[in-house]
Amino acid sequence: IYSNLKKKKMATANLTSKESIDTTNDSVVIVKNLETVAGGRTLDVTGFGDEEISAGHVIIKETATGEYKPLPTTGTLPASHTYAGILVASIRTVNAQSAIMVRGTVNEAYAKYTIPAGAKTALSLIRFINE
Repeated sequence: IYSNLKKKKMATANLTSKESIDTTNDSVVIVKNLETVAGGRTLDVTGFGDEEISAGHVIIKETATGEYKPLPTTGTLPASHTYAGILVASIRTVNAQSAIMVRGTVNEAYAKYTIPAGAKTALSLIRFINE
């Protein structure tokens, strides 16, 4: 019965990476985390223009594959993607295991990249403050 199902290739993480990351602003950016995507996700970081993804970064989801990805650093939502949430804690792209907030409060004044207006509208259970 199941032999005809195609296996989807999902993003993977490098579990042997022991590099440190700057988490100084994490608790300032993520003011209140009330709900996350259950179990978190490993992000597809193909083509992402930075070695680190900072807390408060917008996470998107590809409609066709269900893959979660960081929003490109340009801040432009690619075609066939939707806004999925906000990264809870800073991570390195070599080990892109993430907790994704879907309800809570984000202080965008300390986010590394600007949060687009479209993300703020789509993520209606997240309150964005600028303090």
